[in-house]
Amino acid sequence: MAGLTPDTPQPTNITVHARSRQLEVAFADGKTFLLPFELMRVYSPSAEVKGHGAGQEVLQTGKRLVDIVDLAPVGHYAIQPRFSDGHESGIFSWDYLYWLGTEQPRLWAEYEERLQAAGASRDEELPSLKPAQGCGSGGCGH
Repeated sequence: MAGLTPDTPQPTNITVHARSRQLEVAFADGKTFLLPFELMRVYSPSAEVKGHGAGQEVLQTGKRLVDIVDLAPVGHYAIQPRFSDGHESGIFSWDYLYWLGTEQPRLWAEYEERLQAAGASRDEELPSLKPAQGCGSGGCGH
């Protein structure tokens, strides 16, 4: 999911809807997705969220009200949002945005299940999951 595949539809329009906390992405194949900022944040393709391999994913909690405060293009293949909680290391390629849009119902269900299993909430960060400790001099990339 990191790069572009030859058949990845290209976005024709990207709109940040700050009030509803959604990113609207229209693609050349005619599909348009409304991606909640929270969904983007908890499924960020960054190492901070995904880890460095299978089973190393870090459950993101307390992200219901996260905002996108900046959105930068990355070449001709991706965007890089900066979220209000300081996270800015995820690069969202066109194929990754398309995948988030098409898989949104399943991803929400999986996220809710993981939160429930951890006794966590979309509204409160778990103290053990808060960034800032143990990141080293280079930071955590958030």
